[in-house]
Amino acid sequence: MAVHGVNKDPGGQVHPSTDPTALMPKDRIADSEADPRHAHRLVRDELLVEGNARLNLATFCQTWVEPEVVALAAETYDKNMIDKDEYPQTAEIERRCVNIIGGLWNAPAAIDADPTTKPVGTSTTGSSEASMLGGMALKRRWQGRRTAAGPPADRPNIVMGTNVQVCWHKFARYWDVDQRLVPVEGERYALNAEEAVKACDENTIGVVGVLGSTFTGEYEPIAEISAALDDLQARTGLDVPIHVDGASGGFVAPFLQPDLVWDFRLPRVKSINASGHKYGLAPLGVGWVLWRDAADLPEELVFHVNYLGGDMPVFAINFSRPGSQVIAQYYNFVRLGREGYRRIQQNAQNVALHLADEIEAMGPFRILTRGTDLPVLSWTMADGANFSVFELSEALRAYGWQVPAYAMPADLTDLAICRIVVRHGLRRDLADLLLDDMREVVDRFVGDPGRTPWTSVRTGFSHA
Repeated sequence: MAVHGVNKDPGGQVHPSTDPTALMPKDRIADSEADPRHAHRLVRDELLVEGNARLNLATFCQTWVEPEVVALAAETYDKNMIDKDEYPQTAEIERRCVNIIGGLWNAPAAIDADPTTKPVGTSTTGSSEASMLGGMALKRRWQGRRTAAGPPADRPNIVMGTNVQVCWHKFARYWDVDQRLVPVEGERYALNAEEAVKACDENTIGVVGVLGSTFTGEYEPIAEISAALDDLQARTGLDVPIHVDGASGGFVAPFLQPDLVWDFRLPRVKSINASGHKYGLAPLGVGWVLWRDAADLPEELVFHVNYLGGDMPVFAINFSRPGSQVIAQYYNFVRLGREGYRRIQQNAQNVALHLADEIEAMGPFRILTRGTDLPVLSWTMADGANFSVFELSEALRAYGWQVPAYAMPADLTDLAICRIVVRHGLRRDLADLLLDDMREVVDRFVGDPGRTPWTSVRTGFSHA
């Protein structure tokens, strides 16, 4: 039996431990205080066993920020984002961010000549909360229209592909909305216009189009879906709005694909969400949701709260939260501008395209997406390969790389793929180190002609 907090000399004599962290309880609160240096060392040392975030090629979330962002976060960690009366300049910075993002997404108010009009939106803790707010607004607007017209409003549904992020499944479950899930099939890995329209009826609160699928990184054809819904309305009278989940693409398309029409240039797009902490380049903990205009955000979702002496309109799910991430987001806008964002996203895309070319040249792989939309590439195994994507993923972990392998959603669960998210901080030299390690793994597997690939999933992965 292990004895914690003691040492044994070579003769077997037990001595009290000289390491103060060895005596600290781990899963109950201690009876007395600890030296802050010792507590810091205890926590820091435990975290050393985790993976290197920079080598995590699974997450879309930003894992590298400039030192100035770290400094700003440390200086503003104590500002409460909800307390706009006490921290009015933080509230002003949030408003500026909404206005800037509205301009990136071509919100009518952001490009209107009237300076009194402003985009309607808010910061959130991330895209999940932002998606919930967008979905709630869709449901309330649908209920209002149904109630005014007379039909029952108790069976709302929402149309989306099975490739949506899990937050949309959570929204539907938490807010009692039926999911009309369009499965992926064949060579189609995302929602298309034809299937979206087929799933709509008079109870549809909206269609969710994804600007950057978490599975493959490809953009769904928002303009085509919008045109198909225009045609549906002309034929049937059904007016189905679109919410764009731009979790990642919302901060990529404006810079890499500025001519792509996916945003508020389409009148049917009523709301858009994005993650500031993904390709918005902010540290973890900030998302954004904007509505086309005030009429698309039902007033009953806005709370007027008397908090610490001030009246504050609030339409977020969370209440108290740090303002540092919003401030860091604003720093990025001021620091980088359009040119800087374009440079960073283009560098990421260049690395993704380079990786796709080199991985394809290795032989046993079939590239599915190359990074031409988001800087994200995905691939599956070529016919006749003697190893699986799951074995590749597990082997790369030995080198420190976290490259996810997973099955596609219904009805393509028999297709297993790998995916790499190229983020700011994954430079070309790091990508080449990854390729060197991949070649070693591939050569080892291919050099064993008697082996056969795994037939079952043996790695765990959660989309984020």
